[in-house]
Amino acid sequence: MSQFLSKYVKSRKRKASIAWDKARRMRVCYLFLLPHAVLFLTFYILPMFTSIFYSFSYYNILEPAKFIGFKNYTNLLLQDDVFLIAVKNTFLIAIITGPLGYLLSFGFAWFINELPRWIRTLAVVIFYAPSIAGNAYTIFSIIFRGDAYGWLNAILMKAGIIYQPRLWLSDPSTIMPMLIIVILWMSMATGFLAFVAGLQGIDRSQYEAGYVDGIRNRWQELYYITLPNMKPMLLFGAVMAITQSFNVADVPMALAGFPSTDYAAHTVVLHLYDYGFTRFEMGYASAIATILFLTMILCNKMIQSMLRRVGT
Repeated sequence: MSQFLSKYVKSRKRKASIAWDKARRMRVCYLFLLPHAVLFLTFYILPMFTSIFYSFSYYNILEPAKFIGFKNYTNLLLQDDVFLIAVKNTFLIAIITGPLGYLLSFGFAWFINELPRWIRTLAVVIFYAPSIAGNAYTIFSIIFRGDAYGWLNAILMKAGIIYQPRLWLSDPSTIMPMLIIVILWMSMATGFLAFVAGLQGIDRSQYEAGYVDGIRNRWQELYYITLPNMKPMLLFGAVMAITQSFNVADVPMALAGFPSTDYAAHTVVLHLYDYGFTRFEMGYASAIATILFLTMILCNKMIQSMLRRVGT
C-alpha cells in the first residue's frame, strides 16, 4: 500500500512539474490572455459565486445581508405560486422554441448553403436580421394589436374567420402561442451563423470520397459527413439555444406587459427581475438565479451527451 502511494505521489509531482514547465514556456501567451481572463473572472465567475452566496441570505441592498439558510429556496419551491407558474411557462417556451428553433436554424443554414454565393449572403442577412432588429417588438405589436387596426385581426375579419377583434396579447389563452411565434422568428441568432460557417468549412472532397464509398443520397451525406464535421458548431448552437430559451424575458415584457394578464406570460427571468429590481429582495432573486443556472447546466449536459453520439 505504501509503495502504491509513493508511486502515486511521484506521478503527481512529475505531472505537476511538466505542467509548470509548459506554463513557463507559454508565459507570453498567458500574458496576452490575462486581460480577457481578468474580465471573465470579474464579470462572470465572481458574480455567479456572489449570487450563490446571497441566495442563502436576506438582502435588500439597504441593510447588510443576513444568513437564513435554505429559507429562500423553501419559500420559492413550496410557497411561491407565481414562481411555479413562471417555471411552467419557461419550460413550455424552452421545450417548444429550443429544439424547434435549433432545428429551424440548422435547416435554413443547410438550405442556404446550397444557394449561389451572392444569394446566400443576402439570405443570411434576411434570416439573421430579426434577431438584431431594434424595432422588431414594434412590428409584432402592430401585427397582434388588439383592435380592428391590428394586421392579424384585420386579415381574419376580412376573411370571415372572426367577427370582432381579438386581444391576442391580453387574453391568457392566446398570449403564449403569440409569444412562441415571435420567439421562434427571432431565434435566428448566433447559432444560425455558426451553422452557416460550419457548413462552409467542410472540405468538399469528403463528399466526393463519400459517394465513392457508397453514399447514395443527401440524407446519408448529412448523417455520415455533414453532422460529424459540424460537432463543435452543433454543440455551440445547442448551448445558445438553451440559453436563449431559458432566458426569455424581453419578448413577454415588451408585448404582453409586466406583469402579463394572470401571469400567462410570466417567466423565471421576469420573476427574478420582479424581486431583484422592483422589490429589491436580492437574496430571493439570487435563489431564483441559482435554480435557473443549475437547470440550464443540467439541460446543457444532457443535450451535449446526445449530440456527441451523432455520427459515431
